[in-house]
Amino acid sequence: MEGWFAGRLPEAWGEEAPEVVSDRDEILVVVRIADVELGDASEDERRAAREGRIARFREETREERMRIAREAEGRFGRKVSWGAECGGLRVLFTHLATPVMTRLRIPERKVLDTLVEAGVARSRSHALAWCVRLVGDHEKDWIEELRAALVAVENARASGPRAS
Repeated sequence: MEGWFAGRLPEAWGEEAPEVVSDRDEILVVVRIADVELGDASEDERRAAREGRIARFREETREERMRIAREAEGRFGRKVSWGAECGGLRVLFTHLATPVMTRLRIPERKVLDTLVEAGVARSRSHALAWCVRLVGDHEKDWIEELRAALVAVENARASGPRAS
């Protein structure tokens, strides 16, 4: 998939291959565009220039991105989302916010309600997303270990006997 996008995107869009991340619902393509050259400008000026460059990229490439997204959605069977990165500033243009159903007991709901009442989150849904991000941020090594183990399990299944 990464190779397809690297070959499909116009060369003028970036000096390096795009970052392509996917799950079963979505493919996110982040194009890395050239950083701004501002000499000794302040960090606020640099950020504003990067935001402007990303906004210009978004506007100027919209039609072509949508054409490529339609091709990719037909090929890979998932929605395609876009973003751009300039000098470390990352902006996602379109991306899915997929609803997830879960059943929680009183202790778990109390945690979410506490986050809402304290103003950390706007709703239980927002609080749950906050908790998931927190685990992802603080348990990166463990999550990566789990992902590697899942790949090993999938490889073992693929090399195992076939049912007739």
